[in-house]
Amino acid sequence: MAEGLGALLDPAAIRLTETAADRDAAIRRCGEVLVEVGAVAPAYVAAMLEREQSISTYVGEGVAIPHGTLAGKDTVLRDALAVLRFPAGVDWGGQPVSVCVAIAARGDGHVEVLGELAQILLDPDRAAALRAATDQQTVYDLLTPIEETA
Repeated sequence: MAEGLGALLDPAAIRLTETAADRDAAIRRCGEVLVEVGAVAPAYVAAMLEREQSISTYVGEGVAIPHGTLAGKDTVLRDALAVLRFPAGVDWGGQPVSVCVAIAARGDGHVEVLGELAQILLDPDRAAALRAATDQQTVYDLLTPIEETA
């Protein structure tokens, strides 16, 4: 995934005023946004919910990274990210989550994306800035640090 996170994050997939009653509703909303931007078929949403049943996608710092199971890969049309902010928070298995970074990736692409995201999101200052972000450009800039040139 040499194009980096910036190429995967369509500004239309950044939603900063979402609400969800619970974790499953938040995951469904993440999946719907990936569908809306043409990254996945609607069936991917079920794969995202299935992934959450087997292992939590909560990563800390108020952030979750919902993504589909291996079986859901067939429903990914193109690699993409979606960033949804839930200002009121969502109970994620006992942890408060206010930002979800949803991943759609074919093949093993999600592994590299997860690694890049983890480096960004596990930085408490960056995670706090992401939780507080109220405009798309700020989110985009936080998730797409200046790419190193090869």
